[in-house]
Amino acid sequence: MPDPMRSYLDFEKPVAELESKIDELRALAASGSDIGDEVARIEDKAAQALTDLYANLTPWQKTLVARHPQRPHFTDFIGGLITEFTPMAGDRKFADDEALIGGFGRFRGESICVVGQEKGATTDTRIKHNFGMARPEGYRKAVRLMEMADRFGIPVLSIVDSAGAYPGIGAEERGQAEAIARSIDACLSLGVPNVAIVTGEGMSGGAIAITTANRVLMMEHAIYSVISPEAASSILWRDGTKAQEAANSMKITAQDMLRFGVIDQILKEPSGGAHRDPAAMITITGDAIAQAFNDLRNLDPDAIRKQRRQKFLDIGRKLG
Repeated sequence: MPDPMRSYLDFEKPVAELESKIDELRALAASGSDIGDEVARIEDKAAQALTDLYANLTPWQKTLVARHPQRPHFTDFIGGLITEFTPMAGDRKFADDEALIGGFGRFRGESICVVGQEKGATTDTRIKHNFGMARPEGYRKAVRLMEMADRFGIPVLSIVDSAGAYPGIGAEERGQAEAIARSIDACLSLGVPNVAIVTGEGMSGGAIAITTANRVLMMEHAIYSVISPEAASSILWRDGTKAQEAANSMKITAQDMLRFGVIDQILKEPSGGAHRDPAAMITITGDAIAQAFNDLRNLDPDAIRKQRRQKFLDIGRKLG
């Protein structure tokens, strides 16, 4: 049977069937059957099918991949890239928000401030982290940490993966929109380099609140949009079942974002998506982050602000 730990998306059914066959043949081979050549043949076929499938994903299929529960999350990147990470809790106004994690550590030996959304990987952790949907106190915590990093000359890294800011009544009563706006302003005001990477979903103001950076990177199968396909479907057609049609029209893929100048670089994912080889994806991401910060290393605070400001003013004016 297929790996019980692996979750297949609906459009991956042909690959799932081939990999199921491979597992069955491996079980026979383990019992003494001489079928090594047949296993190798089907493995090659499955690998090619996976490559072909992921080379031609539709925007809706990319949306499903971006939401895959086994994609690397914030805590995976922290574990793989950041040493001596010390999380900081609370916004000093209301509470601590577990959906948006932030703190200080070292990236390849140098001090860094890291903020980002954590969706959680199990039922318990998803509830704990509110599925990565931050409340106002989460964004106020991010502002607090970014201002601290700026004061001490420490660069800021944002790891973005959220379906959006939490839309609950309590969050709105505590000033969700204002908190997001102040977080965007804090990003724009930084005199230290900031780099953001969209690893899965970059939805709405909940994402851009910490993505207003000198360099914005995006994984190959991630999505980035002002609104989710489901919400767009409900607004445009008053029918939430047309999310696939909305996704195919909204220009939400990394390739669209690069062409419009919204992001600066696409990070190629392993064959079959980041969830197939999280360790390799984390290594690729680390190298890209290091290069992005290195490109900004010799800029003074005024030049850093000017570059960031011009980057966002150019969106919509210049096509990549």
